[in-house]
Amino acid sequence: MDETSPQGTRRPAPAGTGRDPAGQAGVIGIGLAAVLTFALAQGSWQWFATFIGVTLFSVVFAFQGRPAWTPGPRSPYMRVLIAYSLVVGLCVAIALAPMLQRWEWLFPMPGTRSGCEGMGRYEVLRTRAAVADLAGRDSAALAYAQEQQRDKAVADCLASTTTLWLPLYGAGAAVLVGACTWSFDRNRSRASARAEVRPPGAPDTGTPPDSSTD
Repeated sequence: MDETSPQGTRRPAPAGTGRDPAGQAGVIGIGLAAVLTFALAQGSWQWFATFIGVTLFSVVFAFQGRPAWTPGPRSPYMRVLIAYSLVVGLCVAIALAPMLQRWEWLFPMPGTRSGCEGMGRYEVLRTRAAVADLAGRDSAALAYAQEQQRDKAVADCLASTTTLWLPLYGAGAAVLVGACTWSFDRNRSRASARAEVRPPGAPDTGTPPDSSTD
């Protein structure tokens, strides 16, 4: 005899209740991308930002869901596409930031790079002047401190310029992703529509049948 009382059991929740887990993951990914962008914009861009950007892009790509393609700038599809493209552009900007800061071939900024090198030399002189009385006691430690201060000054200087240009790179990535996604969804929607109206067994020629008679 089953002695379990009805009060001690729980009924399973209906299948239609609650929020979609995929939608929750997408919202979490978007919010995390925005928060991390503001947090990592302070100081030098480190390689961990690339890992974060790639991870966020993977989350958005895995859980993104777009409605069926419909023409018109005010359609629900277009609103979702704009949001999706902007989030992907944000992830791309976060992932590229350390590369833009360090790789001259990717982001030349010639005037800024030469000026930042001057800031590094200034930090070396300032560190040497701050410990002038102790310079003869531990020359190795002084050289290490000077090198660290120089690298930090150069990195912070380059990072500030990189951050200023990140919106442009993010916007460019968003436009590219949006255009490619829109074209892909439109072609897929048209191919699906042709498949629905095509008679069973008829080959898909990509062109409507000729209805003219001799």
